[in-house]
Formats: sequence, structure tokens, C-alpha cells
Amino acid sequence: MAVKKKIPGDERRKLIVKWLQASRSPITGGELAKRANVSRQIIVNDITLLKAKNEPILATSQGYLYMHPVRPETTVEKTIACSHTPGQVEEELNVLVDNCVTVKDVKVEHPVYGDLTASIMVSTREEVAQFIRRIKETNASYLSELTGGIHLHTVEAANHQQLEAAERALKALGILFTENEKELP
Repeated sequence: MAVKKKIPGDERRKLIVKWLQASRSPITGGELAKRANVSRQIIVNDITLLKAKNEPILATSQGYLYMHPVRPETTVEKTIACSHTPGQVEEELNVLVDNCVTVKDVKVEHPVYGDLTASIMVSTREEVAQFIRRIKETNASYLSELTGGIHLHTVEAANHQQLEAAERALKALGILFTENEKELP
């Protein structure tokens, strides 16, 4: 059995960027480590160094993603406010992706740390299921639990109609946060 050689630092980081740029879906740290024949921790360190050099790499719950520039006219982005229980997260995300909306992140306002933002990057039911599975496997809490369920999502779609349809569906479920329907804590 042949032993694979470790790829040296600079060469490895160039390959990581190349692999991420070539992929349209996230690549896990474990997969990158396997390709480079190094530990996952070395990959985490490499990603940190690449981000420090302004490489547009995003860490998501599904792995690392290279943020390819998107022409502004191809998508519409909006921030929506939502409020629900932890048990409704999957339903909320599925409603959004079912309406052809990508959920880019979740934001909450913490009383000590200020605005906290976490990447989600889901646009299919399969990605939602993976996200929920990772939360359960790691016993992690949702950021919205810090704020009694109130949170923001940056969402993206091909057009305004898709965003409006998603908002109507969330409103019908009582998830879309509006000043008229709920009072702030």
C-alpha cells in the first residue's frame, strides 16, 4: 500500500482554493484533509490563513464554500424577520427553500455581544435536513434561542415574486415577524 505524501503549506492552500472554486457545493474539512493528506485541524488553520488573505471562503454547516461573485441583476436579496420555537426551524427553512429561496444566514441581537450572525446557506430540502441533522448530532442550540425565537434571515431568490411567496407562506404559519402581530420582548 502506497503512502500518500503530505502536501506542503503554500501548495496545499492553493489547492484548497482551487478545489473550493471548482465546487458548487460545500466541501467538508474532513474531505479537504483527506485530499491533502493532512489533519482536519491543519485544514481549519489553512482556511483561517486564506480568509486573512481575503479569500471569500465561507464556513457553513455543510462544509466550506467559495463565494463566487454573483452579478447583482441575477438575484434578489432581502432580510426578513421571523419568530418561532426551536421545533419550527425545519418547517421555516423548508417553506423558504420550497419557494426557491436560499437562506444565507441567521442573525440575532445579543444584549452583550451585539449582532451575531451565522451562515446557514441552504437552498434545498436535502440541505435543510443536513443542517437539522448537524444541529442534533452536535447538540447545538439555535441562535434564535438567545432571543426568545426572534431572528433575521438574509434570503436570496431569482426574483421578487419568489421572495414574496415565501413571506406569504411564513406569514400563514405565524412565523413571519411583524410589529402588528407580536410585541418585542
